[in-house]
Amino acid sequence: MSQPTLHDLHRPLGSTGLLVSPLGLGTVKLGRDQGVKYPNGFQIPGDDEARMLLKLARDLGINLIDTAPAYGRSEERLGPLLRGQRQDWVIVSKVGEEFTDGQSSHDFSAAHTRLSVERSLQRLETDVIDLVLVHSDGNDLAILNDSEVYATLAELKREGKIRGFGFSGKTVEGGLKALEQGDCAMVTYNLNEQNEKPVIDYAAAHGKAILVKKALASGHVCLSPGVDPVRASFELLFEHPGVASAIVGTINPLHLAHNVATVAQVLRSH
Repeated sequence: MSQPTLHDLHRPLGSTGLLVSPLGLGTVKLGRDQGVKYPNGFQIPGDDEARMLLKLARDLGINLIDTAPAYGRSEERLGPLLRGQRQDWVIVSKVGEEFTDGQSSHDFSAAHTRLSVERSLQRLETDVIDLVLVHSDGNDLAILNDSEVYATLAELKREGKIRGFGFSGKTVEGGLKALEQGDCAMVTYNLNEQNEKPVIDYAAAHGKAILVKKALASGHVCLSPGVDPVRASFELLFEHPGVASAIVGTINPLHLAHNVATVAQVLRSH
């Protein structure tokens, strides 16, 4: 039996005009192994291993890739790794959080936002980033109300440097406000944590995009015996019409293929 793929299951990313696979590849593990919350340690893969993982993702029908300046060397590695394939990928990056010498810091000023996007364009070796999200420090409303980050992203969108923008936040209020003016919210939604569901409801009602982070609770999800936690997680996600795609940050090819097969099954059985 052939491996199921997501090639024919791509779906609209809200009203951005972009079509994305229901599963996206998160790339924090390509760039950083400090200060990350995973149940097991891991080694950052070398270039050959990373190239094979990206090829597998593409062969399995994944076209969405998620990165960020806060993911260590992730962006600068992806530039060369994706050379000649730009048209095959929808690239999501972030602004607002920096990660240097094992420490995170945040800056939501207009100057830093512009500098960050210009630097991401260079690192990723591209003229345009499909979606840029604000990497919140948890003070969602303060960032949206008191900083220039959103206005600056709107300018960069008008200039054609980004195709869409949004917010990766931690609160319902932040997510709702972010969607009023932006294209996309990235929310935490899984079997353990569903308090951001009102943001997904709003997105579904207003044609906005939702990307889900921690869909598998960063690998921590556990259920009663006999229940496949991966399948149960994706059932929960994709029964909501507001969810465009879930970002899963695996560097294990078997896990990736299993996740794709499970999502394909879930979506085809709906």
